[in-house]
Amino acid sequence: MKKFNPGQVVMTRGVNDMMTNNEEFASHVRLSVIRHMAGDWGDVSDEDRVANELALQEGDRLFSVYMKKRLPKLWIITEWDRSATTVLFPDEY
Repeated sequence: MKKFNPGQVVMTRGVNDMMTNNEEFASHVRLSVIRHMAGDWGDVSDEDRVANELALQEGDRLFSVYMKKRLPKLWIITEWDRSATTVLFPDEY
């Protein structure tokens, strides 16, 4: 169940290129976006988890981290105004 409107969902070129060449990774990205919109923040710290829950109420930025064995770590960030959600690798931030 969706907890917020993600706005326009976009990804970096690096994520897009890897999705094109790796179906397992593409599936992981799709599932991670669904989890993010459902308020499952993945592998974030307790502090970030609390900040996200507060951000849902007060309209601040949302941040999730998803990890899966043999695949690179993903970050998903939704802007404070919910205009856009970006899927990226940590080194692309």
